[in-house]
Amino acid sequence: MLLPSEIQSFIHDTTLDDLPDDVVAMGRRCLLDLVGVAASGSQTDLSRLIRGHAVDHFAAGGAGASLLLDGRIVSPSGAALAGGMTIDSLDAHDGHRLTKGHAGCGLLPALLAYTAAEGLADGGDFLTTLIVGYEVAIRAGIVLHETVPDYHTSGAWIAVACAAIGARVLGLDPAVTAEAVGIAEYHGPRSQMMRVIDHPTMLKDGSGWGAMAGVSAAYLARDGFTGAPAITMTAPEVHDRWADLGSTWWILDQYFKPHPVCRWAQPAVEATLQLRAANDFASSDVAGITVETFHEGARLITRHPKSTEQAQYSLPFPVAVALHAGRLGPTEIGPTMLADPAVAKLADLVEIREDDDHNAAFPGKRWARVWIELTDGRRLESPDTEASGDPHLALTDQQVRTKFHDYADQVLGVERAAAIESAVDALDSGSCLADLLELVLSAP
Repeated sequence: MLLPSEIQSFIHDTTLDDLPDDVVAMGRRCLLDLVGVAASGSQTDLSRLIRGHAVDHFAAGGAGASLLLDGRIVSPSGAALAGGMTIDSLDAHDGHRLTKGHAGCGLLPALLAYTAAEGLADGGDFLTTLIVGYEVAIRAGIVLHETVPDYHTSGAWIAVACAAIGARVLGLDPAVTAEAVGIAEYHGPRSQMMRVIDHPTMLKDGSGWGAMAGVSAAYLARDGFTGAPAITMTAPEVHDRWADLGSTWWILDQYFKPHPVCRWAQPAVEATLQLRAANDFASSDVAGITVETFHEGARLITRHPKSTEQAQYSLPFPVAVALHAGRLGPTEIGPTMLADPAVAKLADLVEIREDDDHNAAFPGKRWARVWIELTDGRRLESPDTEASGDPHLALTDQQVRTKFHDYADQVLGVERAAAIESAVDALDSGSCLADLLELVLSAP
């Protein structure tokens, strides 16, 4: 079964000139944010382990690709796997509310792998392909959530988009493109997200595995391997989700995270930070903390995390850190705060309750309300609070750039981070990719 003509044309024929200016700007913003998160993520044990695994078990038999922020050469599938998991190792990358997940953390490593393996050189086409991938990924994610009962990790639908951009880069014909996305959809990791919410580990959101499946699918299809129809793209009942390709730009609804923890915890973190900033008290003055939120957020119950993965999928811990430190960045989910007895004491005070209105609003709205009881008898209450970074509470371009430097400078150095920022800014001018690739692929 061939893909509908509008999908086929969008994947293969979209050019930079077809993209509105705000879409191009959003593509650059997503790219910069992803690289910054990757820089901090590269310092985690998760990233170290998966990059070592790729080197040991994904050797480049033909055209190879450099590991993200590492430089060692592996197969394109191995580079996509390790890069996706490196970005996903720090839960600070962009996302989309209706997908309940993240497209970019798998797309960018897949695109970098294709680019290196196939010798692509045009920066404008690189940026266009990334944006095409976002549009396919977001729609595939929305469709999957609408048509199956389980809540699957992002890797399930990232795989489809990574195969689609692979078909574009490899110049696959319509029949082979359909096989590629069909293979990817079938083999994409339909892992149950809430299992990792309840038991946080290095598995995270399946993003790297989805990128690996998508890249493998594109190369398999090119070589003649066949797949089943990609029903998330071809089923009649999902046609409306794809009919507006090229006219409605879902990438513009991406959110950016100000904090490196699960998006579901961030409304409570923001409410806590706002109460702390607006009132005169020390964290030692806190006698009680109550958080009301939606069901999925209330499932983030790890109170005393032993690892950064557990810290990122917790609600009590980041709320406690926000009260104690007055901020929540990549440093605050590391060993120092994990071992701080003052943070542990505050986390023990956090009571989490579900709210019916918050449940009804999810996933389009994600709210939390926080009460802080002080030893002097005061009871501080926040309004229903959403996390900043959503489209209607968007971070400014400068805030995204500041976040990039907060995450990248300490790992890559100020000069290299500034050079990456300049290279990303130049991509839509048809620039050569060589400088950007060297900056984002070589080891810190």
